[in-house]
Amino acid sequence: MSGQPARTETRGRDTPGGERATRLAALKGDRRVVVVLPALDEETTVGPLVAGLLRFTVGSDALVDDLVVLDSGSTDRTAQRAAAAGARVLSRERALPGVPVLPGKGEALWRAVVALGEDGARTQPDPADLICFVDADLVDPHPDLVPRLLAPLLTRPGTAFVKGYHRRPLDGPEGHEGGRVTELLARPLLAALRPGLGHVRQPLGGEYAATREVLDRLPFATGYGVDIGLLLDVAELRGIDAIAQTDLGVRRHRNRPVHELARTSREVLATALDRCGVSDSGAGLVGFRPVDDPDGPAWRAETHPLRQVDRPPPGGVRAGGAAEPVRPGAHVRVG
Repeated sequence: MSGQPARTETRGRDTPGGERATRLAALKGDRRVVVVLPALDEETTVGPLVAGLLRFTVGSDALVDDLVVLDSGSTDRTAQRAAAAGARVLSRERALPGVPVLPGKGEALWRAVVALGEDGARTQPDPADLICFVDADLVDPHPDLVPRLLAPLLTRPGTAFVKGYHRRPLDGPEGHEGGRVTELLARPLLAALRPGLGHVRQPLGGEYAATREVLDRLPFATGYGVDIGLLLDVAELRGIDAIAQTDLGVRRHRNRPVHELARTSREVLATALDRCGVSDSGAGLVGFRPVDDPDGPAWRAETHPLRQVDRPPPGGVRAGGAAEPVRPGAHVRVG
């Protein structure tokens, strides 16, 4: 890992989104760009989000060649609404047939990368060269979101991974009190164990882009640890100078209660410790919730096992290697 943190940022405030997309499309050459939206029960947001992003796929000189919604086992109308809005919808099973499905966001991302490569699930004629991930729960995203994520990959040689960052209100339209797991866990943890990445504003952000070549070489945590795991592994593989950041304006999405964020934090912590070479007990999280009791205040204990594992690098799986998961601590080293 190089000694000085990369501080590459793009804001694009002086360039209208349409002009920026046209300029970047001219720079991509014969590289194929795919936008992937991992989605689980996002029927209220996925349709408008797809409709807004679809404009980047229009025309012979389009910036984006394919827009894929990877449905992660939704029980609502996520898949139908995504397809009606114009996305190509893949289920986890169709993305990688014959491999038993595991739960988690990272599982969906991993299957998408396997499917979008050479000799994958044959769901498209050509493999992706650049992959842009966008969470499917975004509300009113920045209109220039995709061009901003792709710009460093297309204009700055040596860039392999681009993390988006936002201003994140919590309860209203103003402020920056969201991103609680990021601010209370992820960034302090990086400061302690990987200070070279201390400049990364939102290491857990779900909007990022990367070359498929680098994603093909990385293990994927199956749960919420995937975002920080990829960040740490890219830094290990290519150095922090290969990581860029870009300003995506204001992020509005569904804010979850603290007891749910605690489970997310446990998965994030497990992956981060693993990638930093620190032992983890592997124990699940015991949560305590107050309950009504006629005899007075009472608490209910709930144990949430840590089921997150690592999937091996997509490139090896696509080449015929094993797809079986491994426990953190035994994950395949990057390279």
